[in-house]
Amino acid sequence: MIDFSLSEEQISLQKKARNFAINEIIPVSRKYDLSGEFPYDVYNKAFEAGLLNITIPKENGGLGLGILDSCLLVEEIAAADPGITTSLFCNSLGQEPIILGGNEEQKERFLRPFTEELQFASFATSEPGMGSDVAGMSTTARVEGDELVINGRKMWITNGGVSKIISLFCRLEGTKRHKGVTAVVVPTETAGLSIGKPIPKMGHKASNTVMLRMEDVRIPLENVLGEPGQAFPLAMQTFAHTRPTIGAFACGMARGAMEYAIAYAKKRKAFETEIANLQAIQFMIAEMKMHYEAARLLTWKAAWEADKGWDNTVTASCAKAFATDSGMKTASDALQIFGGYGYTTNYLIEKLFRDAKLYQIYEGTSQVQRMIIGRFMLSKYIPVFDKVFS
Repeated sequence: MIDFSLSEEQISLQKKARNFAINEIIPVSRKYDLSGEFPYDVYNKAFEAGLLNITIPKENGGLGLGILDSCLLVEEIAAADPGITTSLFCNSLGQEPIILGGNEEQKERFLRPFTEELQFASFATSEPGMGSDVAGMSTTARVEGDELVINGRKMWITNGGVSKIISLFCRLEGTKRHKGVTAVVVPTETAGLSIGKPIPKMGHKASNTVMLRMEDVRIPLENVLGEPGQAFPLAMQTFAHTRPTIGAFACGMARGAMEYAIAYAKKRKAFETEIANLQAIQFMIAEMKMHYEAARLLTWKAAWEADKGWDNTVTASCAKAFATDSGMKTASDALQIFGGYGYTTNYLIEKLFRDAKLYQIYEGTSQVQRMIIGRFMLSKYIPVFDKVFS
């Protein structure tokens, strides 16, 4: 029997996140979108409320909650402000390689400090000439004695300007593509690591995004996650665990846009009635609801599979692509309901529209998700009616 009900603990977490979003984020959302400042005050409050670092294992001081729990939490926050949500929960992406690939000493050394005070972690695979093609990275590393020496550049690093540590992926010199990929935890105060200025963006302006430059950055081998040259599967496993939360980001944003459009449609009058009474508007809102429910269930399934310890790679890609594409459509349709007013800065719907686009780009574009799904379907998928159609 399939049971879609949430536990009392999950409902409590959801309510806590929802109240935080209403009371602490919505009132300052426009302020940080206009200023582009990093909202430390919001993040400090989130830390004190116990809304950060929830997937850190209990033995390392965390709550030890699952990916589905994270999805419930981030949906509520993203419904209030996608940009603040991106930086708020980037810690999970930076911490996940350590949780999945670190030994017990590394987990204790790197994860426990996040439970004791507000800190940030980043994740670095993308480069100026490489984004979703993780195997195409050009940042190199060589082993010298008991150190790893890193050279190269990383791009689009969320929270890179404020983080204490970065889970960085590079490749051993002389290797190509999947072979040689290495994961290492890099403290941001390390000599030779230069952090660029925040990159101006169309949306998600409250999130910090920078470029990193490494020039003979020396990191002790004890910071390497797993064996040098064997980390490509770790990168893929990390994405499989975090992509469902991006789906939840998109679901939250879509829900916020949908509710905003509903409220406006009930007040705006045209043709001698509220536009909510017009079938064209009703159909648009119905489509929003259909896409939201489908995306949410697919996201929950991908998260549930991850919590079960199953290989959820394909389901995670399905969830990430469908939820983010649906979210973009919902934001666009919601803005359309606002008409000309939606194209002004008088209403927050234009912000949600700008914010929605990034979900289709980061952590693997919608096109890359389709590549992952398509390759699986044409190589590993086992047809149920194989004998019928062959």
